[in-house]
Amino acid sequence: MKISRRSMLSAPLFVARSGGLKLGVMDGVLRASSRPESVGLAKGFGLEGLQVTIGRPDAAGRLPLESPELQSQFRTEAKRHGVVLDATYLDVLHVNCLKNDALAREWIRRGIDITRALGAPILMTVFFGQCAVQGRTELETVAGAFKELAPAAEKAGIILGFENLLTAEDNARAMDIVASKAFKIYYDVGNSTNMVGVDAAKEIRWLGRDRICQFHFKDKGYLGEGKVEFRPILDAISGIGFEGFANFETGTPSGDRDADLRRNVEYVRRLMA
Repeated sequence: MKISRRSMLSAPLFVARSGGLKLGVMDGVLRASSRPESVGLAKGFGLEGLQVTIGRPDAAGRLPLESPELQSQFRTEAKRHGVVLDATYLDVLHVNCLKNDALAREWIRRGIDITRALGAPILMTVFFGQCAVQGRTELETVAGAFKELAPAAEKAGIILGFENLLTAEDNARAMDIVASKAFKIYYDVGNSTNMVGVDAAKEIRWLGRDRICQFHFKDKGYLGEGKVEFRPILDAISGIGFEGFANFETGTPSGDRDADLRRNVEYVRRLMA
């Protein structure tokens, strides 16, 4: 599994841009986390998908998206606007860490049920800050937990998306341990470039289509003006034959949500054209 400099540099340059890639957005970018109106907002920006935030538990320990009424509202809005609920986001894992908190496993189990009820295919799990995976022992602990959780995800027809600050090689090692079709990498090109310090396009080619379930597109500031090189990234995504979603997780440098998101979407669309 070791990535050699020669194998990465010898990967072919693909020039096709669009392929099977579709574009969505996180509901938080729309400033409408866990709210059904985020579906219509996504449609208004010409986007095909929406990633739904599951939310933090209330005083009774209930997650917002566990509400059957709220789930129904999301499904209704998705159908009405023709927008795919392409993934969910289990943000409570920023608080309860899978590497050292048994409650995190319970949140993932409940997240699987919520994701299935929404009709979304992917539950994104997050590992940052205090919950980041650091070192071989923590990697094996987290992968072991996912190995126990994967059968429930398989039964529900859900993929557990693993978003983290690991290298491609360590992500592949985690996948080998879990050994389940329900566990894949959720690849964030901004984190890989700015926080891990790797070449995202080369990692995408090395990981390949079968290891990646979805992407996050972001950078510091506007897309195309930071360190993330989106043209080779789009080439790599097309080159591995990926068919699925990339969700915008962009900020608002000017403070104008609509103008900034539209600018970022139009930039990526131009590259894909």
